[in-house]
Amino acid sequence: MLDYDKEAERYDASRGGEPRAEAAAEAVLALLPDGTRRLLDVACGTGIVTRRLAAGRAGLCVTGVDLAPAMARQAAARLPGAVVRADSRRLPFRDGRFDAVSSVWLLHLARTDDDVRTTVAECARVLRPGGVYVTTVDKAAAHNVGSDIDAVLASRPRRPARDEAALVESYALDHGLVPAGSTRFTGRGQGRSPRRTIADLRRGWFVTLPPGGALADAFAARLAELPDQDVPRPDPVFTLRAFRKPE
Repeated sequence: MLDYDKEAERYDASRGGEPRAEAAAEAVLALLPDGTRRLLDVACGTGIVTRRLAAGRAGLCVTGVDLAPAMARQAAARLPGAVVRADSRRLPFRDGRFDAVSSVWLLHLARTDDDVRTTVAECARVLRPGGVYVTTVDKAAAHNVGSDIDAVLASRPRRPARDEAALVESYALDHGLVPAGSTRFTGRGQGRSPRRTIADLRRGWFVTLPPGGALADAFAARLAELPDQDVPRPDPVFTLRAFRKPE
């Protein structure tokens, strides 16, 4: 698992920067009902998407939450006075506080299914009746674009996809949220090249391939044999699901 405090300084540049943030924010905003005034962005990271959410709709007040101190500091610099350091499983807000809640690229990081359930439960709790929860699902699958890199990595050990769409929907239903739409957006600038994939492998991006291990080294060697080492393959396309809390 990556250390997101250590990742904070390079996080945006290594993940598509402003173009990806713009695409993500536009997609989230498209799923928010008219009249949304208070949005909580859970696991806001560096705030690069959160800032665009705040600027993307007149009258929208956005609060960001992140657990990693270095991430929260960067987000606070982008949104002074609007970022709280907190765990998504224990949100420090009263019931029904927000008109909408978003969690972009969060649920796939959970260590257990219970962590996902608890996060969804907390997002539902702080959502007012009539409000909407928006979250990414199936993130790992989005990165499989059918490239030669994917072919090399196909045989690697897999971890459970804790953000699988059907699972997330079941947790949402358990906490009184009903499906309310979906959309997709392109992770601009996130297409992998072989050389970049090797670098990600060596810094722990692939949690089932610990850096320095024989298996990781074997995959790195196979990736190094691919042509066009610095040419990015197609960008991933991410899926957002929306769930509404009935009146």
